[in-house]
Amino acid sequence: MPAHPTDPAVAAFVTAVNAGDEDAFSAALTDDATMSDDGSERDVAAWADKEIFSSNGRMDVEDISADGRILTVTYTNSTWGSMRTRWAFAVTDGRVSRFETGQA
Repeated sequence: MPAHPTDPAVAAFVTAVNAGDEDAFSAALTDDATMSDDGSERDVAAWADKEIFSSNGRMDVEDISADGRILTVTYTNSTWGSMRTRWAFAVTDGRVSRFETGQA
């Protein structure tokens, strides 16, 4: 059974990804949000367009840390298929200020 993120900012992020909603995704992030993918810093907007929105990305949450900010996810998109990934989030003023993702 899929898990549901408990941190409201993380939940908004996951909901936006799964809905393919670019406006909601942007609203879930701080204006200066940063990210890394497999340890490499990436431009958030360019990465999200490629890995989420133009490739139908989807997050199926399997596990959530006690603080609600680290997720184990089966991430699926039309480019890479499905893979087990880890997502760690930093939250500032109720929005995601940084996320780091990579294979779990």
